[in-house]
Amino acid sequence: MHMADALISPAVGAGMWAVTASIAAYSARNVTRHVEDSRVPLMGVLGAFVFAAQMINFSIPATGSSGHLGGGMLLAILLGPQAAFLVIASILVVQALFFADGGLLALGCNIFNMGFFPAFIGYPWIYKTMAGDGSNATKRFWAILVAAVVSLQLGAFAVVLETTASGISELPFGTFVLLMQPIHLAIGIVEGIATAAVVAIVWKARPEIVVGTSTADLRPTGNLKPVLVGLGVAAVLTAGVVSWFASSHPDGLEWSIAGVTGKEELEAPETGVHGVFSHIQRWTAFMPDYNFKPEAEAAPAANKEKAEEATWPAIEPGTSLAGIIGSIITLMVALGIGYVLRIWSRKTT
Repeated sequence: MHMADALISPAVGAGMWAVTASIAAYSARNVTRHVEDSRVPLMGVLGAFVFAAQMINFSIPATGSSGHLGGGMLLAILLGPQAAFLVIASILVVQALFFADGGLLALGCNIFNMGFFPAFIGYPWIYKTMAGDGSNATKRFWAILVAAVVSLQLGAFAVVLETTASGISELPFGTFVLLMQPIHLAIGIVEGIATAAVVAIVWKARPEIVVGTSTADLRPTGNLKPVLVGLGVAAVLTAGVVSWFASSHPDGLEWSIAGVTGKEELEAPETGVHGVFSHIQRWTAFMPDYNFKPEAEAAPAANKEKAEEATWPAIEPGTSLAGIIGSIITLMVALGIGYVLRIWSRKTT
């Protein structure tokens, strides 16, 4: 559900940048006051894990579409909503800057759509209400499933509203929303099940990590190293190997766009604000689309032939390297944010 700049007008892009920056500032202040030292490494490792997990597109049967995990609900459950928002923002910034996944003008929209709804709507109003302290596995599962579905539905609807408000694409509101909502309902169900499975694993290893974010008087104690190592290994394996098995079908947003226009991607203007952001992204993205940069002199016919010969699983060294590098960068960014906020909290207390 990474929006491209072709969907967003400068006014909407700037407005959503401002909204997202405000939420990030609020989240940073909250994390400064409440986060424990033990959770800072967890922010980094979970960021790396979610970055890797977002590389795995899974096919939606009978649709020709695919989806990927957003990870916002998982982060909110294990870190709390404010820290989760900062981590999902870190992931999306790394993806947009270094891998050209999502537009820079649309970055504020993407962070809001994929971070705000799970962290500040799905987690506090649905998950906590239904799951309580999370000790009942059945209640926890259904709480995660419902919260993930609702969060993704709201995020998908926000994409439609932002696109319609921008008014620069050929996507009519009615048709676009009728395609976006059902396909993201299916994606949300898969995300909910996957999130519930990861939370269940963490619960068995260290239940206080889950309970600690939903009950104010409980804090994680003891050694988090086994959980951190497990998530770190899972991130490396997912980015380095499991990414080969990602579906080649267009994701839910691309599929919906194609259903209206016949094209999976729309072209952004090459001049003005769009052109500036496009130039910046071409300069910063050292591995666009999670692979080595294509040869500049490669002939279009040769590229077409290569695409037709693509196999599944796609064993691509470039994809593995991009996934591992991206996970490491995200780990460092999220850790950096966490430690800077902890240092700042000590200076202000």
